[in-house]
Amino acid sequence: MRITIFGATGGTGKQLVEQACAAGHQVTAVVRDPAKVAFEHPELAVVRADVMDPADIRPHIAGRDAVISAIGSPNAKSPTTVQTDSTASILEAMGETEVRRFLVVSNSGMITDGDGALTKHLVKPILWRFLKHPWTDMVHMEEVVRASSADWTIIRPPMLTEGPRTGRYRTAVDRTVRGGNKISRADLADCILRNLSEKTAIHTAIALAN
Repeated sequence: MRITIFGATGGTGKQLVEQACAAGHQVTAVVRDPAKVAFEHPELAVVRADVMDPADIRPHIAGRDAVISAIGSPNAKSPTTVQTDSTASILEAMGETEVRRFLVVSNSGMITDGDGALTKHLVKPILWRFLKHPWTDMVHMEEVVRASSADWTIIRPPMLTEGPRTGRYRTAVDRTVRGGNKISRADLADCILRNLSEKTAIHTAIALAN
């Protein structure tokens, strides 16, 4: 497939780029600073563009089979709209170029459907106090995605680690993975790429965890 990836210089984005190229996909990584992409591959094109400007990213989305966003909020200490605004910009450019398939990384921490009582009523309310800014941004981002006309899939990981790619993890649709509190970035990338062409994943939110 021909894939455009945003957030390619982050931990998950790097895994996405490398795994997608290894799988034979033609990858365009849209970044602010191409110098931060050390990975090289015949199927990889690295381009500079401002994700917040639909006109700037439109040429790098046109003609693609799918778009992936692994953009994350910069920190947890201040209010942010990075994910909401970047996603809205990407979806606008996709609509203008008639590209429909969109996968975006969110978070399972803000979701309680499927959780046990302890996690639902104690653990996650505490986490909300510390992560309210990025999680609020993700909540709004998901609202933008759901309101779009794209063939979207939201991927919701728990805490991310730097562990290896195993391909062995649990998933749940439109709810959390009960008792699942971590996943490696490599396995997150694996899950995203597995669902690229999965029609049953369209218009669903998929949680994953070890």
